[in-house]
Amino acid sequence: MVYKDFELITILGPTASGKTSLAVALAKEIDGEIISADSRQIYRGMDIGTGKDLSEYGDISYHLIDILNAGEIYGVGQFQKDFNRAFEDIKSREKIPILCGGTGLYIQSVLQNFEFTSVPRNPELREAIEGKTIDELRKDFRNMPLHDSFDADTSTHKRLVRAIEIAKWLESNRLEKNVAKPPKSLTFGIQPALDVRRANISARLKSRFDGGLIDEVEQLMKKGVSEEMLIFYGLEYKFITQYLQGMFDYETCFQRLEIAIHQFAKRQMTYFRKMEKDGLAIHWLTEDGLEERLAYIKAFFPAKFVP
Repeated sequence: MVYKDFELITILGPTASGKTSLAVALAKEIDGEIISADSRQIYRGMDIGTGKDLSEYGDISYHLIDILNAGEIYGVGQFQKDFNRAFEDIKSREKIPILCGGTGLYIQSVLQNFEFTSVPRNPELREAIEGKTIDELRKDFRNMPLHDSFDADTSTHKRLVRAIEIAKWLESNRLEKNVAKPPKSLTFGIQPALDVRRANISARLKSRFDGGLIDEVEQLMKKGVSEEMLIFYGLEYKFITQYLQGMFDYETCFQRLEIAIHQFAKRQMTYFRKMEKDGLAIHWLTEDGLEERLAYIKAFFPAKFVP
């Protein structure tokens, strides 16, 4: 099947699945530019831990990477605005936008035009509930009167806090209908075999430790990024910060972080399946080779897009 009516190509997948390499290779073939959909690559100085791999891009233009200083707060509502600006800019230059990343919430927010991202943060509420366990938060959320169209993701502690924040705001406020149409996306998902995914994650984590991950976190601390914020950013930054606080030794740090990243990749795949249930069509790539993946994607394009 050849798709002629699309405005955007989306490449998603779990961590360490080869998304960036594939997006760059595709961009070179079809004169595209890449929009990152990674919730942590937006921060300057968070390079090794987020796997920016900027050297891979070569002369391919990219967007929404290194747009904020580490330590600042960024959310899905701002991502929607920044994505739309980048999307329109790329189209205005007659290039093809390629959305690439593993933050499912960000991707879904622009492909399905989420309405609740404009709800403001409530610092007082957050302070009151962030110390609760995930089970306590789920109980609180279930007991709240919920907006009919609010189908919240409650898979993590952080998302539960946000869900309660939105539900509380909706109790006394009206949400204006978002009339903007989401872009028509041709969406591909990388689905490596479980053993391949796990091997890739473990190998990449070792290379990050060898490449200066601990030093990167130390440098962020020296620049004034608080330990609390680094822990908030999660995974590499959380565990390395706790290691530097003396909570556990080097070997334990590596092992716990490795387990956490494997669990994170599993949650990513669960969220992508949820996106499908919500009506997003994803063409899954099961091939391991870059050329095979690229050939599969190019078969969907009109001839005019492929040299």
